[in-house]
Amino acid sequence: MKLGRFANFFPLAAIHGMLAAIGLIIIAKQVPVLLNVDPVFAKGKDPLELLAYIPTFISKSDLQVASIGLASLVLIFAWPGIRNPLLKRIPAPLLVLAGVIPLSILLDLKHHAPAYTLVKTGSLLENLSLNVDFSGIRLPEVFLKYTVMFALVGSLESLLTVKAIDLLDPSGQKSDANKDLIAIGIGNIFCGFLGGLPMISEVARSSNNLSNGARTRWANFFHGFFILCFLLLAVSVLELIPNTALAAMLVAVGYRLANPKEFRHMLAIGWEQLAIFLTTIFFTLFEDLLVGIAAGIILKLILHLLYGARWPELFRPSYKIQGLQESPIVVLERSLIFSNWLTLKKVLDSISGNGQITIDVSGVKLLDHSTRENLLHFKEDHEHNGSSVQIIGIENLVPVSSHPLASLRSKA
Repeated sequence: MKLGRFANFFPLAAIHGMLAAIGLIIIAKQVPVLLNVDPVFAKGKDPLELLAYIPTFISKSDLQVASIGLASLVLIFAWPGIRNPLLKRIPAPLLVLAGVIPLSILLDLKHHAPAYTLVKTGSLLENLSLNVDFSGIRLPEVFLKYTVMFALVGSLESLLTVKAIDLLDPSGQKSDANKDLIAIGIGNIFCGFLGGLPMISEVARSSNNLSNGARTRWANFFHGFFILCFLLLAVSVLELIPNTALAAMLVAVGYRLANPKEFRHMLAIGWEQLAIFLTTIFFTLFEDLLVGIAAGIILKLILHLLYGARWPELFRPSYKIQGLQESPIVVLERSLIFSNWLTLKKVLDSISGNGQITIDVSGVKLLDHSTRENLLHFKEDHEHNGSSVQIIGIENLVPVSSHPLASLRSKA
């Protein structure tokens, strides 16, 4: 259905808020594991409760095993500061595993520590369920309800991940969101028949993959391939790894996603971006990711209405196309905001093969941060493909902050 285009609908402040919230959720869930606390104390608690319980987790920590995780955490954060170029090529998590597995054997954690201390995998073949049982499906509408729900939620979260990872990619590559949705749909069909849970594109592993140098889809392939190899051939090795060491790796990933720099960055763009960012974080922590994104979008729309946008402009931009076919001028008026960007992008894409495009924003009353950044990416992408894109009229608008991509409002 080519619904991948909706990846460009979400406001950037909400996307960054989602990333930060996921980072905080990862940290909250991994702190008790890092401290080797009995899982019963963390069971059933939401992220905000887990963060509030950190003093309790510290008091109930297993110091001997927790010291392994804390040392792993120190190594992961300190390793980027190593100056030797040869040593820097070794991933810090690999060093952690190379140290904790022998330590696990030396301390005989398998026999002298609680069962939850070490990784438990079981047999891969035992976990597969090839007998599909439809006896629990009594009513077709119930079946359809949950099938559609899983498909929609999984697709939406995957689109959000695609957009988020594209923003994090230092090389500026753009994912094909439609291909991702197709791959996830086909993969989930096979997952269901193998007795597996539905899968989605996942921020934590994707960002970790990216931070370790991944640049193509082959990174995803090898990620899955090596996991499969280890589950088939090296279960005994995996079950020597202390969970606290894995928690240290995940805490580091969570910190990168919820880096304090992100909060300062949002404030530098403008207070309204920070408000959207924080709102998305709070509702994601309080409820879930989709509610958080929805809250961020609703707040942004309310702010646009307060800034003078009118209801018809929320989803349909006002524009005129002038000039020759070889060098069209797209004259934009009124409000140019994240929620009407998809319509505008469709118009721009339809004329972008004609050579030179001029985008005139001098008549715009409101140009938000998300659309400014989207216009910049549009310009970069099409100039990379040989087209010429010129954006004029910016000087007629007033930025709401000193940030180069801050929202703009008319001087009148």
